[in-house]
Amino acid sequence: MKDYPDTMTPEQARTFQEGVLNIVAQIPRGKVTTYGIIAAWAGWPSHARMVGRTLRYSPEAHSLPCHRVVNVSGRTAPGWSAQRTLLEKEGVRFKPNCHVDMKRHLWEPEMNL
Repeated sequence: MKDYPDTMTPEQARTFQEGVLNIVAQIPRGKVTTYGIIAAWAGWPSHARMVGRTLRYSPEAHSLPCHRVVNVSGRTAPGWSAQRTLLEKEGVRFKPNCHVDMKRHLWEPEMNL
């Protein structure tokens, strides 16, 4: 299912952005989570791509551990070679296919977010 930003009202978009940033701020060192998990916890489960856009275009995201967000298979963001380096410095291990070992490093938010 594709996500379309115009399905949100401006208020919903603000709430979504706040939720995304709140969740990303809580990802522990040495762990990763996915765009889809963040979208679901922010209340819009089919909007994983909007999570990526939020992290890319929100000035507030620059101070957050955005490098800890990967796709569902553990692949890092295309064109951001420093992401792997940042994750490795935190002890995140990669499989031979260059994807994060999701069984070892996946983090899911607590219910109280």
